[in-house]
Parts: sequence; C-alpha cells; structure tokens
Amino acid sequence: MTISTTETAPPSPAHRRKALVASLIGSSIEWFDYFLYGTAAALVFNKLFFPAADPAIALLLSYLSFSLTFFIRPFGGIIFAHVGDRIGRKKTLVITLSLMGAATVGIGLLPTYEMIGIWAPILLIALRVVQGLGIGGEWGGALLLAYEYAPKNRKGFFGSVPQTGVTIGMLLATLSITTILLLLPEESFLSWGWRIPFLLSASLVFLGLWIRAGIDETPDFKKAKAEGQVSRMPLVETLSTQWREVLIAAGLKVVETAPFYIFSTFIVSYAVSTIGYARENVLTAVMIGAGLSTLMIPLMGLLSDYVGRKTVYSVGCVALGLFVFPYFWMVNTNSVLYLTLATIIIFGIIWSPITAVLGTLSSEIFPARVRYTGVTLGYQIGAAIAGGTAPLIATWLLTTFDDWTPIAIYILVLIVISLIAAYAIRNRPVHIGS
Repeated sequence: MTISTTETAPPSPAHRRKALVASLIGSSIEWFDYFLYGTAAALVFNKLFFPAADPAIALLLSYLSFSLTFFIRPFGGIIFAHVGDRIGRKKTLVITLSLMGAATVGIGLLPTYEMIGIWAPILLIALRVVQGLGIGGEWGGALLLAYEYAPKNRKGFFGSVPQTGVTIGMLLATLSITTILLLLPEESFLSWGWRIPFLLSASLVFLGLWIRAGIDETPDFKKAKAEGQVSRMPLVETLSTQWREVLIAAGLKVVETAPFYIFSTFIVSYAVSTIGYARENVLTAVMIGAGLSTLMIPLMGLLSDYVGRKTVYSVGCVALGLFVFPYFWMVNTNSVLYLTLATIIIFGIIWSPITAVLGTLSSEIFPARVRYTGVTLGYQIGAAIAGGTAPLIATWLLTTFDDWTPIAIYILVLIVISLIAAYAIRNRPVHIGS
C-alpha cells in the first residue's frame, strides 16, 4: 500500500524511515551496477569485447568505455532533473532505477566479439550510455528523497545516508567479482562466470522498485505543487536565476570526487606498477577504507546536525590538505601496514565528512521548485570536470614529473576551490524546507 502524507501533517517517523531505506537501497543498487562495469572492464571486457593485437590498446578501449559515462551523466542529470522538478521525485527514481537495471542485465546477456563481431563493443557502449543516463538522474533523486522527508533537525543525517550507497555499491561489486574468481577457474570465469553478477542485479532492481513503489511523493514537492510553485522549465529557471548556486555546488563536488577516484582507482595502478605492492594488498586496503567510510558517513552527517554542515565539510577539506603529503609518503614506504593505515585514514576517515554533507549542503542552497535540477547540475558538472579526469591527470603528472608531489599539489588546488565554494555559501539563502 502506498504511503501518503497530507499537506498539513508532517510524515510519521515510520514514513521517514521507509523513505530513507528506499533512498539507500536504490542508491546502493545503482552504484553497484555502475562499479560492476568498472571492475569487469579491467578483467573481462578488454578480452571479450575489445580484442586487439596489442593488449594495452584493448585495455585502454575498455577503460575509455568506462570513462564515457562521466560525460554522459550530465545529460542524464539534465533530462531526469527536469522530470523530477516537473512531475516529482518518486516517479523519476523509478525510471532511473529501471534504466540502470535493464542496461546491467543487458550487458550480462551480450554476445562477445567472437560471436557477433564489431556489434559486440557497439552494443556494450550503447548499454553503458544508458547506465550513464540512469546514474546521472539517480543521485539527485535519491538524495532529495531522503533530504525532503527528513525532519528539520536531522537533514544532515538523512542527506548523508544515500551517500553511503557509493561505497556500499563499490564494496558489493568488488566482492561479487572476487567471489566468483575464487569459485571458478579462469576459463570458466571468462566464458560465463563474469555474467552472473550482472544477471543477479535484476533481483536487486526488483527489490529496489518494490520498496520505492511503497512511498509517496516527498513533502517538499507536494507542498510546492499544492502552492503552484512547480517550475514549468526547471533547467531554464535554474540557469537564469540559480547559476551562482550551480557553480557553488560544482565547486563543492570537485574535492569529493577527484580524491575518491585517486585514492580508490589511481592508487591501485600506482602502488602496484610504480612501487611494487601486490595487487591484493592494495585492493584489500581500499576495501577496508571503503567499509569504514560506509560507517563514518552517516555519523558525520549526524554530527553536521549539531555543529553545522559547513563546519564538518571545511574541517574535512583542511584535514585532507594536511594529510595528503603524509599519505603519499606512507604509501611510498612499500610497507603494507603503512599503505593500509594511510588508506584507512584518508579514505575511511578524512574523505567521509566531505561526502557526508555534500548533498545536504548543496540541497540547502536551492528552493524546492528547482532543487532537483540545481543539485544534479552542480554534482554532475563537478563530477565530469574533476571525477572523470582525476586518474588521467594523476597518471599524466606522474609520467611527466616522475614524482608524486605534483599529484598532491593538484589535490591541494582542488581543496582550495572547494573551500572557496563553501565560503561563498555564507551569502546565499538557506532553504531548509521548500
């Protein structure tokens, strides 16, 4: 039965909890599908969908298909943010989850290059584009489902919960592939085993759709609709009246997204190829850091309800700046203990407060009528600028200077940009409700 709320009565605690669970589960499933592709791109797709005389070229093509979504996501964000601000958050989230699930299952069913030739990589990239469109619209909707159902004194905690979907999804994707690799010989894994996680994601999608079908539209959107405050052209209105806020949101995002991909993706190749760590030691360190971060993010969100969003965010940024040089020094000792400790500190502890309050901090600078569009534009622009390019920039800096110091300086520059964005919020109105 669908949960409903009236225009005058606030949602009950049970309704709020169900909305929070729906936000978390949907976000986790979306990011599981997203990171599952990234893991398979390194292990499978380069061999089965992008065969080439040079294995390095095949791997590069496979990684390029992964990076493609960073530039597709803003388009998905524009499309679904418009729908979300026009017809509601709930309906949009059902569409994005369905798109993501259908594309993921489709990848699990795809014939290989050996079977259908050039159509194999073409269809793979097409399904990856669909994934990019879906994830582009998912984040803002999952965030607002939690944020707009939250009581005023718990906006930080509620807004942080869907952020844990990123680390949960990454952990689930890594664990699913690792488990199958342990259970099956290499030949069976490449033949059919790699398809299992993609096909099993269908059951997770149905679970997410069932849970989301049981919630009503968010109170803030219902209020805006009842008062005739629904924007006719959300994108046009946002770009004409809220463009400063969009730039602020994008600025807030860069220090959250670039370090994430540097400390979880680039560091794997750097630690293994440049320093000489065993791959399993690096992956284990990243997984431990991600697991701790999953626990820390909601705690940091809750803390922000007491000390303020900007305080938690700024302290996280400053701590990141202070530890970035010690982090690389510890990694370069070639000690597994120091590597693990450094990853736990920077990924599990320091990064957590930044990502915990990012969504809430961005949501509070936009009115409800264009909030979906505003937060999504800021998030996806920041992700496209800093997230998709961070590992490439880090690799280029390392290759050019043969030293990790420029990478640390690059991160410091991003920290300054994000701190400036956080400082700029002080002159913007705060929209706790609608």
